[in-house]
Amino acid sequence: MKEFLPYKDQLDLLVQRGMDVGDREYAADFLRRVNYYRLSGYWYPFRQLVNRTRTDDFYPGTRLDDVFALYEFDGRLKAATFSVLAPIELALRALLGHELGRIDPCAHLDPSLLGPTARKGGAYAKWLRGYESELARSREDFVEHHRHRYGGRLPAWAAVEILDWGSLTYLYGFAPRTVQDAVANTCGLSAPQLTSWMKALNLVRNTCAHHGRLFNRVHTIIPKLPPADRHADLNAAASEWNRTFGQLTLIQFLLDRLELGRMRLLPAVVKTFPSVTAVPLAHLGASQDWETASRLWAG
Repeated sequence: MKEFLPYKDQLDLLVQRGMDVGDREYAADFLRRVNYYRLSGYWYPFRQLVNRTRTDDFYPGTRLDDVFALYEFDGRLKAATFSVLAPIELALRALLGHELGRIDPCAHLDPSLLGPTARKGGAYAKWLRGYESELARSREDFVEHHRHRYGGRLPAWAAVEILDWGSLTYLYGFAPRTVQDAVANTCGLSAPQLTSWMKALNLVRNTCAHHGRLFNRVHTIIPKLPPADRHADLNAAASEWNRTFGQLTLIQFLLDRLELGRMRLLPAVVKTFPSVTAVPLAHLGASQDWETASRLWAG
């Protein structure tokens, strides 16, 4: 097990490995507020690459101030991303609840009214247990109203309001294809495409909510994309869809197609990417012409 290192010794170790830590008092104060190992994800690109392996030594000219700047940029990016994801989540809830309600007010509680996925294996039963647990814990006024007046059975358009993004994605997957298509069409996508986007953005949302690193991240879900001739603005926006800029482009697209506004926030934050020679904006997955390549990022 590694030995405990006081802040002074942590700074000494960084200096030993070739980093300019600048004002030591300021640097130590920053380490008191932000854990050394959290910051290590931001100085990772500054570590020398030898035979495709990162060493502990930093490239010449590496400054702790640049690491701090990247960390603070990432904080701004996560806050903005979490903020603009909220109206997308609410819109998807409303659309799905409305379309399920067309079939039956309580279609979400009857797998015979849902799609074939709800009748295969135990996934739906697991989802239903989670839903009932959330319902029992909820103290929302509309839930209390339904408890007193209707025995606690929420109609689909109300039930979606107690679901988190992950549970909402599962319910979308359980829905009949007609419902999936209606929701996806509003987004300018096919049902399989929207399913993959919802899964990808759920992970992005969780990264933001749990203080993960969004900068320089390679995401595990590559979204399914429409045919190349379907959406010119989407095609021009990004090519590395498993990088953060690609995932943020999904958000910009949905904000546009769902007419939710707020499309200027993410471009404004991306423009604040710090000027660090060793770590260019390409680490985010963005091209040099990202501002002009697509209207989705025009700001």
